[in-house]
Formats: sequence, C-alpha cells, structure tokens
Amino acid sequence: MENNSKRKKRRILPILICLIGVIVIVYAFIEESIRSNPLSQNGENRGPSEGIQASIDELDWITPMFLTRNPNSRPGTKLDEVKGIVIHYIGNPNTTALQNRNYFENLATTKETSASSNFIVCLDGSIIQCVPVDEVAYASNNRNNDTLSIEICHPDYTGEFTEASYNAAVTLTAWLCVQYELTTSDILRHYDITGKECPRYFVQNEEAWMDFKTAVAIAIRNMDSDEKGALR
Repeated sequence: MENNSKRKKRRILPILICLIGVIVIVYAFIEESIRSNPLSQNGENRGPSEGIQASIDELDWITPMFLTRNPNSRPGTKLDEVKGIVIHYIGNPNTTALQNRNYFENLATTKETSASSNFIVCLDGSIIQCVPVDEVAYASNNRNNDTLSIEICHPDYTGEFTEASYNAAVTLTAWLCVQYELTTSDILRHYDITGKECPRYFVQNEEAWMDFKTAVAIAIRNMDSDEKGALR
C-alpha cells in the first residue's frame, strides 16, 4: 500500500507543476493584455489626444494653466476627435494671455456667459494652455466638439497681431497640425464657422489670412518631430 501511495504522489507532482505553469502563463498573458489595452484603469478611452497632451506638458514654450472644471468655461467634456484648428482673436485689445485666462476662470463664479479656449497666445509670444487638448473648450460654437481653439492677443482695435504673437501662433498651429496629421485646409477662422468677424484682421484682410496659412505650411515642413516641435 505504501508503494502505491508513493507512486500516486509521484504521478500527481508533475501534474501540479504543469498546472502551476499554466496558471503563471495565463496570468502573464492577462497582465500584458491589460497593459497594452488603450483603456485606462477606470475604463475611459484614453485616445490619441491624451498622448499629445503629455507631449505638450514637456514643451518649454507652452505653459499649462488649466481652468478649474466648471459648466461655464471647462465642462470636462471629452472631444469626439480633432478635425481642425480654429484661430480667434481676443475681444479686448491690449490685454494679456493671463488676464484673459483669468477671465475664463472667473466665469465659474460670475456665470455671465460660457467661453474659453484651449490656448491663448500673448502679445509677447508666450502661450498659456487653459483646456487640455482632449477636452471641449467653449470657443467655436458648433465645432467645439471636433476642433482645438487658439485665441491670440493683439494691441489695438484693428486686431492685427504683434510679430511675437503672430510667430508663436504659427508655431503652435503647425505643431498641432503635425500631431493630429492635419493640413492647412484644416485651419479655420472663427469667421469661417459662424460669420463672426473673428479674428478681425484676418477677416478684413484675406491676403493676410492666406499668408498666415502659408507660414504655417512652411513651419509644418520644417518641424522637427524629434525635437518635440522645435523648428530647425
């Protein structure tokens, strides 16, 4: 009887080892599947914009100053996709990007309107990001759900941009186009969506608008993706 018992144990041992091996392999497969799944741990679809936002966070020429989530300027609604870049001008001449960012922030309290922008380019060419690129900003009416918005500061009522703000807007627009595989045909004025005179100088001067898009096209060609958007 003892010999039979020992023989049974010897037979069972290899089976147990095989079972443990199978369990380890299955566990490793499940873990790898979870790691490679494009869903985050809470089940939300991460999508391409989350990776692009991570790249923006590493850029030294954009300052993220995200608005507090609120119904009037940063609802937190995820973008459906990004099919275009919309150019705007700030309604108040000779104001800074920070002043306009703070105006958007204060809408959470005043609730006087709904307005915001993904980016604001200052008179000196510095750039503030108000809303992440995977979220809706209240800037472009019926195109809020599939575009990113860029507000540009200007010194006077003509709406003409400073050289610094113009160049920064060109670089930012080109960088976003590269990230989302867009072309200059996907760059719009607010005017092209609603007929509003915005950005005023580009609406009143069609040639200047075409020159801006040409400058963006040149910047796209010169963009060095290995340097995270720095121009050669």
